[in-house]
Amino acid sequence: MLSDCLSAEGERRCRRLLAGVTARVRTQPAAAAVLVPLCLVRGVPALLYTLRSSRLAGRHKGDVSFPGGKCDPTDQDVVHTALRETWEELGLAVPEEHVWGILRPVHDQQKATVVPVLASVGPLDPQSLRPNPKEVDEVFTLPLTHLLQTQNQGYTHFCQGGHFRYTLPVFLNGPHRVWGLTAVITELTLQLLAPGTYRPQLASPELHRG
Repeated sequence: MLSDCLSAEGERRCRRLLAGVTARVRTQPAAAAVLVPLCLVRGVPALLYTLRSSRLAGRHKGDVSFPGGKCDPTDQDVVHTALRETWEELGLAVPEEHVWGILRPVHDQQKATVVPVLASVGPLDPQSLRPNPKEVDEVFTLPLTHLLQTQNQGYTHFCQGGHFRYTLPVFLNGPHRVWGLTAVITELTLQLLAPGTYRPQLASPELHRG
């Protein structure tokens, strides 16, 4: 049952499975960290996403992402980066004790390390959030049941110089297409939360290394 992933037993299982990576990665330097907010929307387990402002500078403007951003020298560690950025972007305060752990880091095309931090934010009404318009155009959630349906899952093959380079997952049929590193992190999250249900058809090992 998907609801079990938010039960006390499900939380303990996830914390246990993430403990090793969390201990190893938490204090290591990284370029950025994102929060993967696991929430309950009208009683249904879901993940919370943002649509980055189209007015931002850089190549990721207008992309679907998890709340997060660059690590600041004043941040204690990557967990605090993710929590700080979530507050700054969404006005959502997530207590540190709600953090379950760190998923395997992923790397962008510039080989910069992005650290995903999984946290349970409990019951949430996305309409109650007040996103910072300078950073976020929209906030939306996708139920785990939606993400786990095979008709909503796909893969994109990337080529460079006429040669196949790598394959990334993509999640379809929601308010916005979830792709790129955000889709990779979504895949890692589903593998953790629903190991008996989510079976990726293809792997992208070069982006899954931690």
